[in-house]
Amino acid sequence: MIVSLLIFLGLLLLGMPVVFAIGIAGFVFFLLTPGLQPVMPVQLALSETQNFALLAIPTFILAGNLMNEAGVTRRLVQFATLLTGHLAGGLGQVSVLASTLMGGVSGSAIADASMQARVLGPEMQKRGYTPGFIAALQGFTGLLAVMIPPSIALILYGSIGQVSIGRLFAGGIGIGLLLALVFMLVVAFLAKKRRYPRERASPAPTREIASAFLASFWALIFPLILLITLRGGVFVPSEVGAAACVYALILGSVVYRELGKAGLVRALKQSVADIGMVSFLIACSALIGYAMKWEMWPQKLGQFLAGLQLETTLVVLAVLLALLVLGTVLDSTVMIILTTPILVPAMKALGVDLVHFGVLMALTCAIGLLTPPVGLSMYAVCSIMRCSVAEYLREGWPLLVAVLATILVALLFPPLVTTLPNLLFHR
Repeated sequence: MIVSLLIFLGLLLLGMPVVFAIGIAGFVFFLLTPGLQPVMPVQLALSETQNFALLAIPTFILAGNLMNEAGVTRRLVQFATLLTGHLAGGLGQVSVLASTLMGGVSGSAIADASMQARVLGPEMQKRGYTPGFIAALQGFTGLLAVMIPPSIALILYGSIGQVSIGRLFAGGIGIGLLLALVFMLVVAFLAKKRRYPRERASPAPTREIASAFLASFWALIFPLILLITLRGGVFVPSEVGAAACVYALILGSVVYRELGKAGLVRALKQSVADIGMVSFLIACSALIGYAMKWEMWPQKLGQFLAGLQLETTLVVLAVLLALLVLGTVLDSTVMIILTTPILVPAMKALGVDLVHFGVLMALTCAIGLLTPPVGLSMYAVCSIMRCSVAEYLREGWPLLVAVLATILVALLFPPLVTTLPNLLFHR
């Protein structure tokens, strides 16, 4: 196993795409391990993608792309502008609220950050916001898509770790709303310090807010519909994803009437690319996952953590810190796929609530999207805003501190995550 890990790290240093590095390292393990047949990697890669629970991933990806093409984004931004435009740092506050609302549409931090940077970035720059701050704000508020249902990260964790996806969705809402509030406070503080303008001199009239709310109503209740159908047993996660696609089609073609043939084709093309990437990662990671189970890493990790004789909270904190460091060199999706089979049994052995841990783990892993050297969201927003990574880091550190503080608070006060799942789904 050590040889495979060295090969994996070496290929990463050489610049090979991570999915190929995982596949090659996993295949080498089967070649070097007595008792394992060379044909097994092919069988494992194929069987891993046949997992029925993973059907939720392609359907939710397609639903998100259909919603984006259906005119949902524009309506949610208009609604957010009316609600928060009068606050200090008007467009910054709009960005936070819009990301919160659109978290239930995209399910992807990278997609949300890129979309927001394109939609709001030029207008924010005209009002005196620096490109680095805009890039950092859009990147970090994109993390809200990791928490607000339907989150692809939570679906992956729940599918691989066999944890209730409905409970994970409900748990993500609490910390997602807390994170949005913290972001708004940070934006307000920086806006007053830097004298960023308000969008409106006074709060919008109730009539305008009501009109915008009605215009975006069907998009706003999307996460609620997901939770209700899962809680009521109407659909299982794989089925509710398909229902979400039908919902998005009806919304775009009947309600808003903005989803034409061209938009449908774009949504399908983007979904094929996204689904192919995630599926290939899952298939190749099956090799490493089997290798870890063969070497009994989950059991060894559980015994090691139990032998530390530390408070459970400190153990979880140490694991999250390790994930935070690992996120600087690995993509968040790869981390979740690779580490969930190891960490879930270990946390279960320690008596940790797997929903609580899963929500914190997903958010911690997603921070890697915003940190060098492999932060995909970071590079995306810096490219759109045409700013350097150094400027992005200089402007974004208050937002990073805000995210880390939120994770720490949620770790120390589990009810922030577990209350809603326990109310909706019972213990």
